[in-house]
Amino acid sequence: MKNLDRMGFASKLGGLLAAAGSAVGLGNIWRFPTQAGQNGGAAFLLIYIAIILFFGIPLLLSEFAIGRHARANVGNAYTVLAPNSKWKIVGIGSVAVAFTIMCYYNVVVGWVVFYCYDAITANFVDLGNQALTNKDAFANHFLEFVANPWKPILCLAVVIGLMHIVIVSGVQKGIERSAKILVPALFVIMLMLVIFAATMPGAKAGYEFFLKPNFSAIDHKVILSALGQCFYSFSLGMGLVTYASYFRRDVNLNKTAFSIAGLDTLVAILAGLIIFPAVFSVAGMEPSGGAGLVFISLPNVFNSALNSIPFLAWLIPTAFYVILFTAAITSCIFLHEVSTAFLAEKANFSRHKAALIISISCFIIGCVAALSMGPLGFIKIFGMNIFDFLDFFTAKIILPLTGLGAALFVGWRMTTRQLWSELTSDGRFKFVWLVPFLVLVRYVIPVLILIIMVTQLIS
Repeated sequence: MKNLDRMGFASKLGGLLAAAGSAVGLGNIWRFPTQAGQNGGAAFLLIYIAIILFFGIPLLLSEFAIGRHARANVGNAYTVLAPNSKWKIVGIGSVAVAFTIMCYYNVVVGWVVFYCYDAITANFVDLGNQALTNKDAFANHFLEFVANPWKPILCLAVVIGLMHIVIVSGVQKGIERSAKILVPALFVIMLMLVIFAATMPGAKAGYEFFLKPNFSAIDHKVILSALGQCFYSFSLGMGLVTYASYFRRDVNLNKTAFSIAGLDTLVAILAGLIIFPAVFSVAGMEPSGGAGLVFISLPNVFNSALNSIPFLAWLIPTAFYVILFTAAITSCIFLHEVSTAFLAEKANFSRHKAALIISISCFIIGCVAALSMGPLGFIKIFGMNIFDFLDFFTAKIILPLTGLGAALFVGWRMTTRQLWSELTSDGRFKFVWLVPFLVLVRYVIPVLILIIMVTQLIS
């Protein structure tokens, strides 16, 4: 039975910013720009936008339709809409994948917290002085940190503590209010850094690397890479159904999905406009992706490019790691809410009790994942440490399956009338592409998800 009196977002803007915050994360800043630069620049971007239109947005709409129609968290939504069926497995899987991702994702966010501290306290300047005689100073700094038995744990505790405060404050006073502050702040700081990056000597070369079209670089691997980036960047299959259950009836789901897609992509583009002018301003620096870019290359770049201007050598790294933390924490809040809402509603716990159980559980598992980089590194699962195994199991197996389940449910289980009711908000808004939408979620998107899954498993 649907919970019609369920607490939801107080405003359409708050709901939009919260959902956008759930999508924007570390992948936008440390993965997308490099992928674009190495896979055709603007050509990759055009392919990515096409995939957003024909893959990302239909899946977003699918999860939105399920959540708002059921008025329940993702773990219960499928049971509400399809009682006494196996579809509930998709909902439970979404909760499981959100919780597991949160456990190891928070570890990485803890690394960002540590680097915020490094930037604010000007520790990068000291490391820069060491780098004059030891070119591996920044790399050693990062490796020593992740292998430390207590520093990553302390940073993890800070992240979980901040998340917990937001979650126990509720949907409106916690999630919505924080999104209204964090998401605009993210864009303001990013725009300031984009302007500064444009003044750096490597700006032209950075822009060419990131944005110059190179259609000859486009092949099936690049297209699959863009598909995977869209899937994970939009938080598909992770429980957006839960956030959608908080949407009011006057929310235009179609417009919201396009807005989230636009904001998410804009963050990724702005990140590239910040990172690559900086990287190409320092001789010998090569663009790379992942943790190596964010935690090793960029601190070195900031120091090398700005060491003659002490104030900027402090300000720019500080601003960068603040935006990185801001992007990451909004995703963390979303993942926590998916698990908390499920536990609270399933077990009939108070929000405070459910949040506490989730926070403590996340901290314990997160500690194990963090220590697998150091003292617990000897533990291997299929040749991987615990952190890498959790990433592999969720990202390459469970997550694609939950996204597939959402598409199939909307395409084959929900009635056309139910879909029309949600996609038009009971006739308030126009939705002119229902037939193409149904073709995509029934046939095209399931095939694409299976291709993503298979290629990742065999790569």
